[in-house]
Amino acid sequence: MGYYVEPGQYYESAEAKRRMRNLVDACGLLELLVTDVRDGGVVRRAATRQELEAVHAPAYVERVAAASGKGGGDAGDCAFYGPGSFAIAALAAGCAIGAVDAVAEGRVDNAYVLCRPPGHHATREMGMGFCVFNSVAVAAKHARTRLRMGRVAVVDYDVHHGNGTEEAFYGDPGVLVVSVHEDSLYPLGTGKVEDRGEGAGEGYNVNVPLPPGSGVGAYTEAFDRIVHPLLDAFEPEIILVSSGFDASALDPLGHMMLPSGWFGEAAARLAARGVGVVFVHEGGYSEVAAPFCGLRVLEAMAGVPKSNVVDVMEGEIRAYGYQETQAHQRAVIDRVEREIEEVKGLMRSRAAA
Repeated sequence: MGYYVEPGQYYESAEAKRRMRNLVDACGLLELLVTDVRDGGVVRRAATRQELEAVHAPAYVERVAAASGKGGGDAGDCAFYGPGSFAIAALAAGCAIGAVDAVAEGRVDNAYVLCRPPGHHATREMGMGFCVFNSVAVAAKHARTRLRMGRVAVVDYDVHHGNGTEEAFYGDPGVLVVSVHEDSLYPLGTGKVEDRGEGAGEGYNVNVPLPPGSGVGAYTEAFDRIVHPLLDAFEPEIILVSSGFDASALDPLGHMMLPSGWFGEAAARLAARGVGVVFVHEGGYSEVAAPFCGLRVLEAMAGVPKSNVVDVMEGEIRAYGYQETQAHQRAVIDRVEREIEEVKGLMRSRAAA
């Protein structure tokens, strides 16, 4: 950050992801999961230039590739990368594609892609907010074009607005994008309730900008009244989840109050919808909280009982004051609910056709 800010650990590092993987291994859950292609699981490969360019401008893809070969650079707005990062970011997007293929073909029931860098901020022309290539958008585009799915849903609960995913499908009624995020956090000026899509895609982009300080009550109500009713009406063939854990109460880049268990509860409800779900890792910058959030999600997706791993902060966070939905938080959910009432009927008629 320069000037008088003493340098420290960069927020987007491998540490929280490494710890999540290690925690899943240490508690024995990893043994119950399909993790290798030899087990009939997910094919791990890099996305091709053609697949990346279905979402990103060819000139941008080439710029990242060229700079990656010369030591790295900044893909746009605070999206720094080092040498060799083009291959790593392309691998993250390619693994998201592989996960979609595996779920669509019935090789696995659902999938979690534990990858970095994150992707949901990356737009057609530039990277943003630690994101280089938009893995969820690339995978959703693959589902639409290569797998010929007519209805793909993206649910984004990262604390920051998924502006890049919104941009990629703003006019596409075949992709429902629902983002539940902290209002006016990052990127500034995006993620507003009135940003509803355009043309044929109007109404198929839904933003739920919750006020800072929202907790279990507001998030659960947003999913009960907005996310799941939209999925009921849209009837997607597959659900992609931008799985960011930075709405955790301990995250340094958000101001929300979620305990790790809430993420497991949300994942259980999504996995129980009877359609394949692919979670793709996004943000989550607390090295302490993010691994527990990820473990609870994987336990829910796998349909196994909670492990004996105890998150010592869970009870304390749930006991915080103001965890129940506050009036100003419910006002936002009320407004979004009114906005989506008409489009839900349109979705049902299109799904029936």
